[in-house]
Amino acid sequence: MHLFNSSYSVMKSYINIDKAEFYAYHGVMPQERVVGNTFWVSLTVEVDLLAATESDRLEDTLSYAEIFDVVKNEMAIPSKLLEHVGGRIAKSLKLRFPSITKIDITVTKKNPPIVGQMEGVGVRLVLD
Repeated sequence: MHLFNSSYSVMKSYINIDKAEFYAYHGVMPQERVVGNTFWVSLTVEVDLLAATESDRLEDTLSYAEIFDVVKNEMAIPSKLLEHVGGRIAKSLKLRFPSITKIDITVTKKNPPIVGQMEGVGVRLVLD
């Protein structure tokens, strides 16, 4: 039995990673690149998962572990701007997984060096 029939010709499908936590050395202030901070990365990638809904085979989807490894590798490279970190992650994901059609990524610094109560500050990039 097929899950979807021909009347469902357009299917949007996504893979998510929510608040992956990293200790990294990003920041404009020199001490941020020495002391480090906790960061969260959340992302959603749009990719065609229709074959995987039928086959139950890893070959028909993207591996969450491989996506995470790309994010982890980019988070290990110090940058001044979170915009740069997010852009690098998106570019690396697209290079590694050309089947990705859209990337929505948020990079959050948990303890920013500013006075005020907040969970964190960050950037969100949505790239086609």
